[in-house]
Amino acid sequence: MSFNNKTVFITGASRGIGKAIALKLAAEGANIVIAAKSAEENAKLGGTIFSAAEEVKAAGGKALAVQTDIRNEEQIQQAVEQAVATFGGIDILINNASAIQLTGTEQTESKRFDLMHDINVRGTFLVAKYCLPHLKKGNNPHILTLSPPINMQPKWLGPHIAYTMSKFNMSMMVLGWAAEYKKAGIASNALWPKTTIDTAAVRNLLGGEALANMSRTVDIIADSAYYILSKTDLAYTGNTFIDEEVLAKEGITDLSKYSVVPGAQLFQDLFV
Repeated sequence: MSFNNKTVFITGASRGIGKAIALKLAAEGANIVIAAKSAEENAKLGGTIFSAAEEVKAAGGKALAVQTDIRNEEQIQQAVEQAVATFGGIDILINNASAIQLTGTEQTESKRFDLMHDINVRGTFLVAKYCLPHLKKGNNPHILTLSPPINMQPKWLGPHIAYTMSKFNMSMMVLGWAAEYKKAGIASNALWPKTTIDTAAVRNLLGGEALANMSRTVDIIADSAYYILSKTDLAYTGNTFIDEEVLAKEGITDLSKYSVVPGAQLFQDLFV
């Protein structure tokens, strides 16, 4: 399945996992719409929509950088309209933008609760809402959402219920869209890592360099996304995939190349 001239709308693609997926698909000739907030560089996080767009072009794809806060419905509409005006449609939506705070109930401020639900839940829903009319006309259309398998055991909910609820809501949407848009031929899947991934969020918000060194690179998610999106005729839909599972289905079981530090003990992700 060729990605040449297919248009991929990616939220939060100015850095990290979103950018890695963008570059992977750009190398296959895709048009990448970088819909993210960062128009100016944050010293801690690095990367902007414009720097990501330059990297996409260097990788072999076409790029459209659109400053988009997915909490703002009007900005979402405008970003989708610009994508369609520039590239003629949308074939793939990747819901990557997300907010995280791993705190218990009493430690979670209302503004952080609202932020996670505004971005992870409401934002993801609205981006899909405005992309779906174009996905219906797309070439082998897919929605791919970065969210975990739903597991209702209390141990997954207890440590950080606000964040967990928001991410499980994203996965519920994945399953709902797979059913709702099956007749329209739109595939909907979730993807989540087995281990922590070396991103700015991991380095700056979760565990610093020590955790980053026990992680895998963003390339494992980009490669997994590539294989999911390559499937045709709804071969993959309604799944909440773990990256290792996706690669195993492709016969790839030696994952050593993805380790940040070769041979290091890996830290398992908090939802696995």
